[in-house]
Amino acid sequence: MTDPSILTAERILDTAEEVLRRFGPAKATVLDVARALGVSHGSVYRHFPSKAALRDAVAERWLARVSTPLVAVATADDPAPARLRRWLAELSGTKRRIAREDPELFDNFQQLATQSRTVVARHLDELAGQLAIVVADGVAAGEFGVADPALAARALLQATARFHHPAHVADWAEPDLDDDFDAVVTLLLDGLRARPAG
Repeated sequence: MTDPSILTAERILDTAEEVLRRFGPAKATVLDVARALGVSHGSVYRHFPSKAALRDAVAERWLARVSTPLVAVATADDPAPARLRRWLAELSGTKRRIAREDPELFDNFQQLATQSRTVVARHLDELAGQLAIVVADGVAAGEFGVADPALAARALLQATARFHHPAHVADWAEPDLDDDFDAVVTLLLDGLRARPAG
């Protein structure tokens, strides 16, 4: 039996991911997580006050695996158009790789995320914020000509949803997807480009 005094939130989250993989989000319980850890469910509740809090923490950690590496791309020194293309490619590529390598886990996390709307909203805000940095840098450098980088960032996320939103996972196996991605991003970059005055 695990000593509850050395139980950490990270260990609980690791175990919760395995329990979710085994039982799926609909059937996994805090009691299942506690059993897998060899502790009482009260020990889990000391770290996460409810089943919803534990699920949200698992979803948040999973989404951070997607968003955290993108910070380096968003804040790189490259020209904004190249950074924007690379950022969108990384976002799309990461989601597609996870779905391809572990479709069962991807599906479980997709179900979990739909139950954690606040966590997903924060994740989307974080992604939009990263894109807004790139767009604002492009405006400052005269590469982009948009009035509101934050609004443009949200529009970019929506315009490229087919390539990264889990609702489109069935499309990700299409043979022309990369060509479609390139075409859409090229069109978006052209729309963002600063135009000479007059």
